[in-house]
Amino acid sequence: MYQLNDKIKELTPYEPLKGDFKIRLDANESYLQIPDYILEMILASSVMLKTNRYPDPLATELCSSFAHAYNLPANLVAAGNGSDELISVIFSAFLMKGEKYASFDHDFSMYDFYGHIAECECVKINKESDLTINVDKAIKLINENDAKLVIFSNPCNPTSLGLKKDEVRKLIKSVNALVVLDEAYMDFWDQSILNEIEDYDNLIILKTCSKAYGLAALRVGFAVGNMTLINAIKAVKSPYNVNSISQHIAAKFLSHKGETNAATEQIKHSTKELYEALYELKGKLSLDWEILPTCTNFVTVRFNEAKELYNYLLSIGIAVRCFGPYLRITAGSNSENKQLIKFIEKYYIEIKK
Repeated sequence: MYQLNDKIKELTPYEPLKGDFKIRLDANESYLQIPDYILEMILASSVMLKTNRYPDPLATELCSSFAHAYNLPANLVAAGNGSDELISVIFSAFLMKGEKYASFDHDFSMYDFYGHIAECECVKINKESDLTINVDKAIKLINENDAKLVIFSNPCNPTSLGLKKDEVRKLIKSVNALVVLDEAYMDFWDQSILNEIEDYDNLIILKTCSKAYGLAALRVGFAVGNMTLINAIKAVKSPYNVNSISQHIAAKFLSHKGETNAATEQIKHSTKELYEALYELKGKLSLDWEILPTCTNFVTVRFNEAKELYNYLLSIGIAVRCFGPYLRITAGSNSENKQLIKFIEKYYIEIKK
């Protein structure tokens, strides 16, 4: 009788939050749609796609559009079926079975998932009590454990906190490992080192179209690195990993830099509004909340009854993300943010007395 191997037999498929929720603030998606005039232009040009042919294996137009948007050489960019695919490719290709990698607690949970599938050993680096990274401690642990790879998100999902450029540079220069820097949320902050990518021989930066650009449905991500690292990624990824429609739509949208910048600024404004509204509510109701500073498109709040408030919001059709004593709340539209604040206040005044 065939049996699954030990590394997968206990795994269960990822199941996103199910239900008909009137407000979705749980997945850090953009609340903005592609502007109609750009969408119409994209759809009109899409009829020329040859659906009977495989997509461009190197996603040439897409990588060029991304590179132009970020002032990068196009040959330093590889495209993936979302950043998730690229993380999986990096773990499986750059690490050998049994080798060590380093990740942080708290950080994006999929890093350790792909590390497990690659049969690698995790060196877990605990963050400080305020959820910041102690870079000196991290460097020491990475080098002492001979970790071959270190991966972290900056700004961080799910904490909303960021690590300044100088600290990131110090980590990269002080370890013998490959550093995978996930800048999925960096479009909302000003501490990217993307344009320094050629200064390092041990750095891969991941980017995505799912957050600032509102293209989550397309599953488009990018890896940026020196030619040696990017050529290796291109060699080991599956040949036709990004479908033609996603390549086409994302490339056209990225070419409209004015619109992409405007969307990012609108989301940043919404996040600021949400943060300020939560802070005002904390003071108004004398809540024992710790609202973490944010440089992302979401706000993270730490408090004892996080799970209870999470369940209440679900019961009235508002979805946020809960992990331990934290709620992670994606910035929505102005009306969505106001509805959220209204029902949180109702919870404390009428439900939790």
